[in-house]
Amino acid sequence: MKNTIAERIADFIKNFPPFDQFSKEDLYSIAKEITITYLEKDKKIYAEGEALHDRFYIIHKGAIALKKTINSKLETIDWFDEGDIFGLRPLFAKENYATDAITEEESILYGIPLATFKPLITKNRNVVDFLIESFASNTENPFSKEIHGSLYDDHMDVVANDKELFELQPVRYVKKVITAKAETKIKQIGQLLKQHRIGSIVIENDNIPIGIVTDEDLRNKVITGEHTIEDSVSQIMSSPVLCYPKGVSISQAQLTMMKHHVSHLCVTEDGTPNSKIIGIISQQDITVMRGSNPTVLMKAIKRSKSTKELKHIRKRIMVLLDGFMEQNIPLTQTSKIIFELNDATIKRIIERCILKMEKEPPTNFAWMSMGSQGRKEQLLHTDQDNAIVFENVNAEELESVRDYFLLLAKKVNKRLNIIGFDFCPADIMAKNPKWCLSLDEWKNQFNQWTSNTGADEILLSSIFFDFDITYGDANLTNQLSDHIFKITKNNSLFLSKLGASALRSASPLGFFRQFLVEQDGKYKDFFDIKKRAIMPIVDAGRLFALSNQLKNINNTAERFEKMAELFPEDREFYLSCSYTSKALLKFRTKHGLLHNDSGRFIELAALTKEEKMKLKRCFKTIARVQELIKLKYNVNSYM
Repeated sequence: MKNTIAERIADFIKNFPPFDQFSKEDLYSIAKEITITYLEKDKKIYAEGEALHDRFYIIHKGAIALKKTINSKLETIDWFDEGDIFGLRPLFAKENYATDAITEEESILYGIPLATFKPLITKNRNVVDFLIESFASNTENPFSKEIHGSLYDDHMDVVANDKELFELQPVRYVKKVITAKAETKIKQIGQLLKQHRIGSIVIENDNIPIGIVTDEDLRNKVITGEHTIEDSVSQIMSSPVLCYPKGVSISQAQLTMMKHHVSHLCVTEDGTPNSKIIGIISQQDITVMRGSNPTVLMKAIKRSKSTKELKHIRKRIMVLLDGFMEQNIPLTQTSKIIFELNDATIKRIIERCILKMEKEPPTNFAWMSMGSQGRKEQLLHTDQDNAIVFENVNAEELESVRDYFLLLAKKVNKRLNIIGFDFCPADIMAKNPKWCLSLDEWKNQFNQWTSNTGADEILLSSIFFDFDITYGDANLTNQLSDHIFKITKNNSLFLSKLGASALRSASPLGFFRQFLVEQDGKYKDFFDIKKRAIMPIVDAGRLFALSNQLKNINNTAERFEKMAELFPEDREFYLSCSYTSKALLKFRTKHGLLHNDSGRFIELAALTKEEKMKLKRCFKTIARVQELIKLKYNVNSYM
């Protein structure tokens, strides 16, 4: 006899990750063992240092705050609401609770025994992946090695090089599949192959694949006289069909083709010949994809002879990025590879533009990429931010030298725009005389920005602080970097203003824990992930880098990881910031690829509950880092 209460609990928890990944039977077996607890506001579930309970919790109704004593003061470090799970990490880490868990309002909790839960997750990779990401984004203990190992011992390792990354990409399959029935005459099959200019036709029954016939079958079995064109295709088709689900990797598809001496694979809903056809893969598809191998692309960039050619290569880079995202390749590896390809593209354009100038550069110079490209975070087609610094020259030569570099920059900016890097709306580009200066002019500019600091100066200096040399004399950029760190060292007034600027975007969640969305305009009711989430964490990383003199580290995640090294007592917090920066960038990239845009504006209605929960966890970290900025940098006078 079914347990009615357990059924109701199962109906509730199935709506929330990771329980939405369990089968109906597993959900019911969990629900049968769940205990229900009602608590009034301000009641403690467990206390800091307390021995572990034998279960973790999911909130049916209400809200829970995790609190910790810091400097003799009890502070809230995390909170959860309906559908959130908490108290799970210590169970896997096998340590006492590190926080108090207290009800923020009247609450009903479901207690889930670990003894019931843990055996079920070892056979469910989706649940493992969700929990690892949840732990990583949780401020209690991101990136716990103990958790990672105990959850799933053979979880995918980080891929080490671009060749492996390429082989792990999913094959891009053809979705429009031409099919025929088994009784179709071979003559008609030949006509279909010619009409659609294809090399294979899937033979189906009720959209279930029962065979496949290729142009090679016609050559080997019909032209030789073994069969006539009036015979049915069932006599020459290959059967059963080799099938895979979508997402099959290049290496797996190639190995199957080699092993079975075939040139085509069928893609079905569940990867077996017993489900509906959704696509087809050919050896030709894989050959085409090999053109998106990072090594091949890098060679193509260096050999390119025209902007049109580079534009085509840029499209192939986007194919590569899409493959990395779909295969869930770690963002750290993805960002590095895309950065190197972007950087090589810009460098090649500069080289070709110098050749088109009437003379060689009059003095040494450096082309600097700024903004997201300077931070190695530019994955999608976004706008270009760049500048030129050139060697100091005599006063009488200064303007003629500048004119040369302005003309060069105009050519470069134009070609970058052609291949997909939009012009900067604020004109922060090297073709603007304000962003094409000698070394001394740049030093004077920074002296002004850091001494007479208003809102505009903060914005401009913030953009520049993330520069990375793309082409030219590194000695110039090194001198400029040294100057920047020299004039900002112990400059508490400037750092306070920079801190206030970093808080210009409030926490992405409103008072009732709802996403703050745009109130009007084209993107009304959309969530601006750049303005409200990515930029606050980027601004915080930049502020910490300057105030702690972190030289030669521009990437946001790497800045926080360095902070974790410098301040081991706050290691977990800084690593959670690093994770948040990568998670948000990955989220934006996925949505940008999905909608073929910059990924900046997110339609909340299209997000799954799991996506919203992951974002909210990132937003908690943003709120914490903003609170830290308020405490450390005396920003109240400038808010």
